[in-house]
Amino acid sequence: MPEPLRRAVHRLVSEAVANLQEVLRYTEPDQAHTWKRMTLYRATEASDTRNRVAMLIAAYCQRTGMSQDRLTSYLQTTLQHSRGAGPTKEDRAHLAGLLGEPAPEGTARSVDFLQGQLEAKAAQHPEDAAERLFTEACLHGLKARLCDDVDSLDSYLPPQMAAMARKVADGLEVPQPTPA
Repeated sequence: MPEPLRRAVHRLVSEAVANLQEVLRYTEPDQAHTWKRMTLYRATEASDTRNRVAMLIAAYCQRTGMSQDRLTSYLQTTLQHSRGAGPTKEDRAHLAGLLGEPAPEGTARSVDFLQGQLEAKAAQHPEDAAERLFTEACLHGLKARLCDDVDSLDSYLPPQMAAMARKVADGLEVPQPTPA
């Protein structure tokens, strides 16, 4: 990968991750008044940024002679969904399963509805998936360090998450030279 493209990809991926961290931030209880608006803004911004990454790489592949069939295959275009069309039947089925509601007509046995039910069942237990907690702590700690606002972690995160995020933020502190 050419160096300028590599750097652009890294910058865009970092931007997408920052937006996804904001999605997590706006799910916290102290954000009750803005969670709907801000989670949608940040999730769609992250999605658009991820698409820019894919299209930049695709443009490079096309420029260097990759066939359109191979490019289409690599882009997995059959999996894409337009936000402009709004939530799909599958999205509504997944949500019904998550919320413990009856399945929309014709979706009672759909993978989406059943996945929602499984996720709802898992939500009844404490959040203890170590890799998920660690990932969230890293994102929150990084953001707090970048904004130089580590103390804010205690105001919106559960204590266990705040402690882990603080450790991440502390580990990112730039060491000061020792006086001679």
